[in-house]
Amino acid sequence: MKNLQRGTDLPQVLFTLMFILVMIAACLWVVQPFILGFTWACMVVIATWPLMLKLQKLLWGRRSLAVFAMTILLLLLFIFPIALLVSSLIDNSAPLIAWISKGHVELPELLWLQEVPYFGDKLYHSYHTLVAGGGAAIMAKVQPYLGRTTGFFVSQAGHFGRFFIHLAVMLLFSVLLYWRGERVAYGIRHFACRMGGRRGDAAVLLAGQAIRSVALGVVVTALVQAVLGGVGLAVAGVPYATLLTVVIFMCCLVQIGPLLVLIPAIIWLYYSGDTTWGTVLIVWSCVVATLDNVLRPMLIRMGADLPIILILSGVIGGLVAFGMIGLFIGPVVLAVSYRLVTVWIHEVPEPSLDASQVIEALNDHDE
Repeated sequence: MKNLQRGTDLPQVLFTLMFILVMIAACLWVVQPFILGFTWACMVVIATWPLMLKLQKLLWGRRSLAVFAMTILLLLLFIFPIALLVSSLIDNSAPLIAWISKGHVELPELLWLQEVPYFGDKLYHSYHTLVAGGGAAIMAKVQPYLGRTTGFFVSQAGHFGRFFIHLAVMLLFSVLLYWRGERVAYGIRHFACRMGGRRGDAAVLLAGQAIRSVALGVVVTALVQAVLGGVGLAVAGVPYATLLTVVIFMCCLVQIGPLLVLIPAIIWLYYSGDTTWGTVLIVWSCVVATLDNVLRPMLIRMGADLPIILILSGVIGGLVAFGMIGLFIGPVVLAVSYRLVTVWIHEVPEPSLDASQVIEALNDHDE
């Protein structure tokens, strides 16, 4: 009899591959509503896992009590403040956008410049010379873009219902991950070992370090600076303090710092004649602005050091791609990729610094 067995059955391989791809696409389609919430929950749980273990030791080794305590902490310190900030942003931004779009934005007189000793009069006259020479025309051209830019950021936060659903899903998955965190981590590491051996396992561990670095070193620092800056604005009597707190939080996430919001607030206080609170806010702004130099290094030691340009790109790209949740997910995705690529590159020896020796060795090899 003839051997009917073939070396390679190409149709079988193609149909098998098509079936696998269809199953993967179907699974992604089913879990698509939960992907962002699950990703966010993973970030939160990985960043706060050591805290949960400490609480478990304090609560007589009971995992259920530790999970309940972490759920309360997430509600009080994370979900409620974010929901309140987004809600306040939506409520307070509508009149602000209308005010900017209708042409009510005018350059201030800055009469208080005349009271500055030594060079105040010179600054005052130079400023009004600039305004008279085209400042109003510049403001008229810039004003439509101010309204569009403000409207874009508000529209990203305007999907409050969807955002709140993601928060609820995140809380649910966080509870499940806290409850079975070791088993889930072991399953992910096992899958990584099946895919890439020891390198796959190391990749998962490095990803965890990068997530903790972003969550603790960047997000927590930005949140602390935003809260302290918002308290200073509210105490000083600056209007729209809650809305400005959200802006401070975004500025701190992209590593710009809180002074972009606090300095105009100080100028407004002096412009309105409240010099006492303006001086107090100057001192408080110095404290808030320098806080990241102390707090961020302490927190980032728990993870991996990351370039600022990476965080900036992740925040802006994540905001455009995913909306408000992208402020947290974007930097994490880039940080994990950066850490994995960095480790992969350093698996080989570094090139020689002397280029002439490299070229000479190449020429000798060709001969």
